[in-house]
Amino acid sequence: MFRKKEIPVYLFFGFLEGGKTSFIIETMKEGQFRDGNRTVYIMCEEGIEEVDEDLLLENKFKVVTIGSQDEITMERFMEIDRKMKPDRVLIEYNGMWDQDTVIEALPENWLVGEGIAAVDASTYQDHLNNMKMLMLNQFTYADLILFNRCTSDMDLAGFKRTARAKNRRAQVIFEMTDGTINNNIKEELPYNIDSPVIEIEDDDFGIWYIDAFDHLDNYVGKRVKFKGQVYFPKKREKDVFVPGRFAMTCCAADIQFVGFQCRYEKTGELKEKEFCMVTATVRAATMPEVDGPVPFLVADTVENADKPVEEVVMFN
Repeated sequence: MFRKKEIPVYLFFGFLEGGKTSFIIETMKEGQFRDGNRTVYIMCEEGIEEVDEDLLLENKFKVVTIGSQDEITMERFMEIDRKMKPDRVLIEYNGMWDQDTVIEALPENWLVGEGIAAVDASTYQDHLNNMKMLMLNQFTYADLILFNRCTSDMDLAGFKRTARAKNRRAQVIFEMTDGTINNNIKEELPYNIDSPVIEIEDDDFGIWYIDAFDHLDNYVGKRVKFKGQVYFPKKREKDVFVPGRFAMTCCAADIQFVGFQCRYEKTGELKEKEFCMVTATVRAATMPEVDGPVPFLVADTVENADKPVEEVVMFN
């Protein structure tokens, strides 16, 4: 019989040895699961670190092992729900499996409470170089991205930029090798943010796009100049368009258009898909589908421009 009780589900993504199990163990030791609720812990791979049986017992954890992606089905999860009657579910997902599979398999009463991606920073760049799509897909459903085993000589700003390019809503945290958290990651920008007009080179659009959303306060009231392609959203005010670029986060199949809403009194004279050089002032605006303020441009001039040498933007 199908239970109507809503069950929070916590999803842990990442490759083997990425730190998923360690994160769960530390959370258990901190007592965050010692609230008397029954937890079903679904393990989809055998990690390097084993969970102590006494720790599982203290936290009222019941372990279910799934060894094949073929077992990630709604029927399997509903069977677990009927037999074990959990109050919450933790799924430590296999980093080599398709993340969409587990999301689509969740029963109607299993509601995602939080997605967490754990990343071994010492191997992150190698994974980007050799299996970029698989690596970045770990971030798709993450609310929190934790880079662990970080050192000061790593390009942590670059790591954050690639992660945020894949998932702008996720919080990114860096845990150093001594266990401390470093959230003061400053990026050396390829343009002068203190110039009267901040000029964005064609190759730097992706860096500016991410930084403008992450650090909007640094840009509000300042003028920027950049090249973008004209796009008209279906729902817009008549004097608003979106200048932007097509960007690739991980592979050719993941190309998408990114840009900024921009108010311009002569928007009606623009032609969609044409490239233009925009000079505008950055403002902050709110949108119903986005938490917090976002960049909004008010253009002084919009002039015809040649295509950039590389039409697709990269974030790293």
